[in-house]
Amino acid sequence: MSNEEIAHDFSPMIKVYKDGRVERLLGTSTVPPSTHPENGVQSKDVVISQEPAISARLYIPKSAATSSPQTTLRAPEIPLPAAYDDSWAALKWVASHFDGNGSEDWLNRFADLRGVFFGGDSAGANIAHNMALKLGCEGLVGVKLIGIVLIHPYFWGTEPVGEELTIPEAIREYIAALWLFTCPLSIGSDDPLFNPGKDPKLGELGCEKVLVCVAEKDGLKDRGWHYCEVLKKSGWKGIVEVIEAKGEEHGFHLFNPNCENAVAMKKKIASFLN
Repeated sequence: MSNEEIAHDFSPMIKVYKDGRVERLLGTSTVPPSTHPENGVQSKDVVISQEPAISARLYIPKSAATSSPQTTLRAPEIPLPAAYDDSWAALKWVASHFDGNGSEDWLNRFADLRGVFFGGDSAGANIAHNMALKLGCEGLVGVKLIGIVLIHPYFWGTEPVGEELTIPEAIREYIAALWLFTCPLSIGSDDPLFNPGKDPKLGELGCEKVLVCVAEKDGLKDRGWHYCEVLKKSGWKGIVEVIEAKGEEHGFHLFNPNCENAVAMKKKIASFLN
């Protein structure tokens, strides 16, 4: 078998070869924890669990405080739902500091677990939503989740919403196939993890407010709007808001963080948090 025979091509993100090799095309660079030279924000890596191997990076602002990072593989080497399980394990670890007697000094001294926010981009937004829902259903002692910020959330479904039928069929198939590849035991695009509108527990979302950021030229845009609509109809008692960046693609703020729309989005998020 040739080392170059491709089993799965999910460009521009990853290619998986038939010999099992995974080639990551984006997001391959990492930086060690540090003190930021301009704003004084400090960061450090902490080990949450040895088995499974889970680590996290903590950030603390200069005003609050007078080694190389550990890399953990995700899909496709470790398929979903591992990322959900690890995220919940990390949240439980954070919650263990609610009384100031946890294992991490920064959390004991500086974290206000009565004013927590979750946030993420794309698949990270999907995880943030699912962690907020799990928290609402199961609870975490000492943790009060105020809100979640979902940026270009990676949601989908078998029934098109909005203008999804105008999206080229190849792109729609790509989105659905990527989900099944990363979560091979899933029932498909209507899995509640991927399609919140199919989750009967959606109304138990464990926060008071939600901010959804979408981009006009993103194929996932209508899913962001649809999420807000089904959330409003679910019986959830919170407030949900959507902002749309005109003329922008999926993840534009990561590739051009200083553009006008990215700056406006960051200001809106800061206002939401404050």
